[in-house]
Amino acid sequence: MVSDIAKGKTLEEALKITNKDVANELGGLPKNKMHCSNLGADALHAAIKDYQEKIKNK
Repeated sequence: MVSDIAKGKTLEEALKITNKDVANELGGLPKNKMHCSNLGADALHAAIKDYQEKIKNK
C-alpha cells in the first residue's frame, strides 16, 4: 500500500506520507494491527533518507 501511495510523488511528497495515511488507504485497521501500517511508512522514510545521504556524499 505504501508503494501505491508513493507512486508518482516526489521524494519530498513521499516523505510526507504518514502512518495514518497508510491506515486510511487500507480502510482503517484494528488497533492491534496498526503497527503493521507504521512499519511501511517508517521504512519508506528511512529508505528515502538513506538515498538522499548517499547522493549527498557522492
